[in-house]
Order: sequence, then C-alpha cells, then structure tokens
Amino acid sequence: MRKILVANRGEIAMRVMKSARKMGIKTVAVYSVADRNAPHVKFADEAVCIGEAPSSESYLRADKILEVAKSLNVDGIHPGYGFLSENADFAEKVTASGITFIGPKPHAIRVMGSKLAAKEAVSHYDIPMVPGIDEAITDVEKARSIAKEIGFPILIKASAGGGGKGMRVVEKEEDLESQMNRAISEATSAFGDGSIFIEKYVTSPRHIEIQVLADEHGNVVHLFERECSVQRRHQKVVEEAPSSVLTPEKRAEMGKAAVAVAKACDYVGAGTVEFLIDGNLDFYFLEMNTRLQVEHPVTEMITGKDLVELQIRIARGEKLPFAQEDLTFKGHALELRVYAEDPVKDFLPSVGVLETYKLPQGEGIRVDNGFEEGMEIPIYYDPMISKLITYGENREEAIAKMIEAIDAYKVEGVETTLSFGKFVCQHEAFVSGDYDTGFVKDHYTPEALHVEPEKEAEVAALMAVYQYLKDQKLVRLPK
Repeated sequence: MRKILVANRGEIAMRVMKSARKMGIKTVAVYSVADRNAPHVKFADEAVCIGEAPSSESYLRADKILEVAKSLNVDGIHPGYGFLSENADFAEKVTASGITFIGPKPHAIRVMGSKLAAKEAVSHYDIPMVPGIDEAITDVEKARSIAKEIGFPILIKASAGGGGKGMRVVEKEEDLESQMNRAISEATSAFGDGSIFIEKYVTSPRHIEIQVLADEHGNVVHLFERECSVQRRHQKVVEEAPSSVLTPEKRAEMGKAAVAVAKACDYVGAGTVEFLIDGNLDFYFLEMNTRLQVEHPVTEMITGKDLVELQIRIARGEKLPFAQEDLTFKGHALELRVYAEDPVKDFLPSVGVLETYKLPQGEGIRVDNGFEEGMEIPIYYDPMISKLITYGENREEAIAKMIEAIDAYKVEGVETTLSFGKFVCQHEAFVSGDYDTGFVKDHYTPEALHVEPEKEAEVAALMAVYQYLKDQKLVRLPK
C-alpha cells in the first residue's frame, strides 16, 4: 500500500495522514471549496477539490471520491468517521474498483448498521441486552402496548441511526405519541428511515465502550474500555480510559463480550462495541460502531498502540502483531471534544473566524487539530474543532493536566466547549468518578460558567498556590 486517499476532512484526516506518513505511505486529500485552506489539504502529498461546501456536494459524493482515487492510482481509501465511513454501498464500490477499503467488510457494516440486525446477530452469543422489542415499528398503538408491557420509562431509538438522532426518553404514557412522532420525523430526516424500536430505559446508566481489533486470519482482541458518560444531546463530549468504576473481573467480562460481538458479524478492522452499565455494574449490549471512533486517542495513550497504523496493516492482510494476553494498559487519559459551540446557550453552534488560536503544549498533552488561526468555522459540517487529550500516571494527574491544558488553549472569535470541559473536570461528581449519562442534566447549568471577577481572582490565586506546591511535590489532587 503506497498511497492512501482519506475520504474525510479536518482533524481526522490529519490524524490518518500522520500515521500513513510515519509508515512511508503517500496521502491524498479530498476537500470542499470551504476547506481549500485547511491543514489536511496542505499536509497531504496530493489534494483534489471535489465540490462545493455542502457535504452532499462534496464529502458524501462517493462517485467523485472514487473518480479521484482511480485517477491518482490510489491503493487504499480510509473513510475516517462520519460521512461515508459506515456506508456499506461505498465500501462495496471501493472494493469492486480494485482499491482496498480500510475498514470492515460491507456485510459487517450492514449488520451492525441496523440496531435490530445487530441484536439478532449477537443473540446467538451469551451477551446481555436491554429488555425491549426485536422488530422495527411505526404504529403508535402498537408502541403503546409494547411500552406498557416493558414498563416506563422507555427509550425510543431509530433503527437505522446513531449519534442520538431519533432518540427519545419517555417517562409516562401520555407523552408516548408526541415523542414517538418526533423520533420518527427526526429519524426519517437523518437516515431516510423512520422505523423505530423500543427498549427499557436503564436509569442512571454509564456508557462504556470496548475497542476491538480483528484481522483477516481470525484473530480478535480488545484494547480495554473507554468511558463516555459525559454527553449532551446523547452525544459524547468528555471521554476517559480506563473507566473509574470497572473491576479487573468486569473489564475482562466486558472485553470477552465485545470480542464475541465482533465474531458475530465476521468483523475485520478496528471497531467499537458499546454497552450500558447500571449501578450494579451489570452491562447490556447497545450497538457496534464499525469505524474508528472520535475518542480513540485515549485508548492509544494508555496502550501505546497506533490504531490507525493497525487499521492499515490489517487492511494490507497482515496478522495482528499481538495476542490478548500481550495487551496491557498503563496510566489514565482524558479527551475533551472542543466544539465551536456556546455551552451557555444550550451548546448552540458558534460560527465565525478563529481570530486567536493557540494550542496548548507540554508533556502528556496531545491535540488532534484540524484548524489554524484566521480560518473560518464552516457552517456546513460538525462543529468540532479539535480533540484535546491529556495523559497522566493516574486519573488525578490526567484531570489536573486537562485543566492546565484548557487554560493554555487560547481561542477568540468563536465560543467553544473549553469552559464546559473545565467545569466537568472541576466538578465533584466527575472528580470522584460518581457520575453517569445524566451528568449534564443533573449538574450543569449555564450559570455555572459565569464566574464573578472577585471569585475568578480568588480561584487564580488558589491555582497559583496549588501549582507551586505541586511543582515542589508537596501536594497531589485528592482521589
């Protein structure tokens, strides 16, 4: 594999290209008119404009992407995440054209792309699942009957979707019809399929996912877990690895279940198996994401494995260079998704120009970035600017480094989620590890980010004292 086209943009395109370059592989960037000055375009060995700003006219144009790949004699296409990454038809077309798709086989994408098909596939294994129905419905009265049988609260989910779209929690029967209609409408708009299904809503759940790798020779391993319970609108904002609550025994049990899920669909490549766990640490299979995840860097930080490099090696037909018993992790890592959103205004997208844009640096700090100072945040795509990752010998150190990195990250011109990330890292519930997917609903209010000038000065003074004591190795953050 001598040349790879990255069918994506921003920080993920940069992330893939850096690993490819390290492996001596040339890269091709595709870009829209809105991204013509983006870092991934400048970084690539070759770059081709494939259309206007809207993704439907550029990054979702499989035909144009394949046309570029063929014209430049590309050996492989890496889809990144989002856009065409979980599109089985695209994967099929890439393979049919004689180019390697750096991802799972189309069959696995199709099976795991439907939550109901995924449940059917794993039902032959001893994997716990949330009580619910195993069929897609659109009829309100049928849904009402099923909900009464399962018992409220329930969770309505789009059969064909993900990312929180088409998802509604229904606490009581009188809200069922309106919430179901909203879920169907949203699912139809997002996925072209309005079918939904119903599950029992697990109260106070934590969202934990397991990273898996599988090669074409039948070897499947897991690289431990990531906790993704800090979410807004059912979408992750802060992630960490490992989870603060799993015991070694529960970690091994969930890892074994994740490997079984991968085997259930003959998976090849890097993927993520997602679970919900309750207060008793009982876990339930949620879904499988057949792609690289946004939060994969925290796994890389604690295991020392380059997941993109491993994806490429697997796609080349190589065997995994390790077995499960060879894998260990060390330390702790956090990731904050830095979005161009205003956390004071219900996380509404914030568009504008990055008038000031300075990245934090230092030991244990990593920024997967897709922007430069002076660039405009396009309105056409996901508003994520970068991923801020910190690593420490333990969770306390990783949290302290994240707070320091947030303070050193300078952005002017748009609002970002940096202030929200600092709020999370300083909140007692997060610091103690006693939190769940209701963290934002239970603990966050926009007023929490408004600090009075006097209080701000007091906090700054205390942080200065803490920094001095830490430098003198006289203090550590409390557990």
